[in-house]
Amino acid sequence: MTWEVLQSRRFSRAYKKLKKNIQADIDEEVEKIAKDPLLGEQKKGDLAQLRVHKFYSGSQRYLLGYTLEEQPRLIYLEAIGPHENFYRDLKR
Repeated sequence: MTWEVLQSRRFSRAYKKLKKNIQADIDEEVEKIAKDPLLGEQKKGDLAQLRVHKFYSGSQRYLLGYTLEEQPRLIYLEAIGPHENFYRDLKR
C-alpha cells in the first residue's frame, strides 16, 4: 500500500523553478518514496524528524527532504535542491 504525498509550500516553489527533465526525475523519486517511505536517511540533531533521499539528475546530485506521519500514512515533501546550503536553508 502506498502512502499519500503532500507538498509543502517551500517544496512546490522550488519544484516550479526547476527544468522539466529535472522535475520528471523528481517525480520518479517521489514514486519510489511513496512505495518505500524508509528509503531516505534519517537525520539527527535539529533535523531529527527529517528524512533525506539523495539522487542524481544528469550529473547534479539532488536532495529530497521529507517527513512521515504514520497514522494517516502521509509523506510531506519539505524541500528539494542541490546539496549546497540544503541543510542550512532547511533550518530557517
